[in-house]
Amino acid sequence: MNTTSAASPVLSVENLTVRLPAGGDRANAVTGLSLTVSPGEIVCVVGESGSGKSVTAHSVMGLLPKGQLTASEGRILLQGEDVLAASPARLRDLRGTRMAMIFQEPMTALNPVLTVGDQIDEVLRIHTPMDAAARRERVLGIMGAVRLPDPERMIDAYPHQLSGGQRQRIMIAQALVLDPALLIADEPTTALDVTTQAQILKLIAEMQARQNTGVLFITHDFGVVAEIADRVVVMQHGRVVEQGDRETVLRAPREAYTKMLIASVPGITPPERKPILGAVALETKNLSKTYGGGGVFSGKTRIVKAAVDVDLTVRRGETLGVVGESGSGKSTVARCIARLIEPSGGEIRIRGVDVAKMPERELRKHRRHVQIVFQDPYRSLNPRRTVGQSIMEGPMNFGTSKADALARARDLMGLVGLQPDSLDRYPHQFSGGQRQRICIARALAMEPEVLIADEAVSALDVSVQAQVLKLLDDVRRRFDLAVLFITHDLRVAAQICDRIMVMQNGSVVEEGATRAVFAAPKHPYTKALFEAAPGRDFGSQLTGDAAPDLG
Repeated sequence: MNTTSAASPVLSVENLTVRLPAGGDRANAVTGLSLTVSPGEIVCVVGESGSGKSVTAHSVMGLLPKGQLTASEGRILLQGEDVLAASPARLRDLRGTRMAMIFQEPMTALNPVLTVGDQIDEVLRIHTPMDAAARRERVLGIMGAVRLPDPERMIDAYPHQLSGGQRQRIMIAQALVLDPALLIADEPTTALDVTTQAQILKLIAEMQARQNTGVLFITHDFGVVAEIADRVVVMQHGRVVEQGDRETVLRAPREAYTKMLIASVPGITPPERKPILGAVALETKNLSKTYGGGGVFSGKTRIVKAAVDVDLTVRRGETLGVVGESGSGKSTVARCIARLIEPSGGEIRIRGVDVAKMPERELRKHRRHVQIVFQDPYRSLNPRRTVGQSIMEGPMNFGTSKADALARARDLMGLVGLQPDSLDRYPHQFSGGQRQRICIARALAMEPEVLIADEAVSALDVSVQAQVLKLLDDVRRRFDLAVLFITHDLRVAAQICDRIMVMQNGSVVEEGATRAVFAAPKHPYTKALFEAAPGRDFGSQLTGDAAPDLG
């Protein structure tokens, strides 16, 4: 990383204001924003949802939606050329050749009906006079440079045939194939597990250093900031409230908002938590799930062992964390326990009753005892039903009267920190954090004994994440719940889990009290997970003494 640069900035944003449509919660999405990115420098932009981070990035790329967002003041200079004054044709020339962008979700950014090789090749075909053979050689070269395995084979693969980390590498290859002067990365690692995240961050830093590229990196993850940033820009409500070098902003922030954001980051050191001795609410023995069988036309049978002989126990009032990379089997185990998918073998005991092979007609009465909160609350809630209807539906299906279900819904809205009078509103009228609170209220309405949280806070801002984590811990204590908490974020696991179970390739490789596992991991895979956690060396300096107390 660079700490200083005497060269002229690659990007200079001067007094940028982007106007919102009339009737919004504020006049401007971005107001009077100024920042620079020098060659070879990584500038991280942080702030909560709605702070203007992504609007700034899309303004630089000329991707603001027409008729909705308008840059009304200021200049955006890319190597001295004002992007805001450029014609659409000139903007197309600049994208890819002088500036490029990596988006958060590669599966929505990549074309599902084109091979990944064709999608990288398209950039070369549009912007260079290279012939097909030369372009193919260049595509293979950049795929190798971003550490994709077997580029000769992968060049003909489709996005759905690759892992999340591999798809993100394809997007990086596509962005860097023409060696742009400026790279914008908009939350490129948010949904990735820690080891893949570490690889992607290292890759971006290596490519940036090799080409002397300026990088504008948008994130809400302060671990990532601590790992890669040269300078940090903090945004709130469309304005820059603080900026400076990484060490100064993280260790000695001036503004109350920055201090609040940093204080919301969970610490990497687990607090002391007393052993939970309640009755066993959930137990699995030799739980297995195998997917098998090739396609009708493939002539091959591919067997995937998603879960292999998983044994776990969760007591009333206890939180068991399940950690591991994508594909480790975490969510498979959760979905088997909730009987959203059929287990292939083993036992699932809830309240002492084995529900693993229970037929659906008998299973129905047991379903209310296990509830699940998913990662994306917007997809979990029916957009055509009010949140009150969503919360009341479950209890009413089990015989609760409408009046009693409504009364309970009002009580639960207050419990999760929302106004009971907002039950008649729809999901789109709430923020992401509020929608997740509604999903928790809906789960609690069933009076469950087991609550499964499947990456329930991974997509939330750090400040909202801290609030939802505290809420989950509060309801665990209040209702004496057994909580199965699935996460790829080790900081979150450290703060909320009594015990930790580490999964790899469908098997449990290590488990124990959270503090003991974090202090002295035994399995090489667990050690690798901890080593890959971004910003791990900052530890208490990153969060200080103000980290939220969850237990």
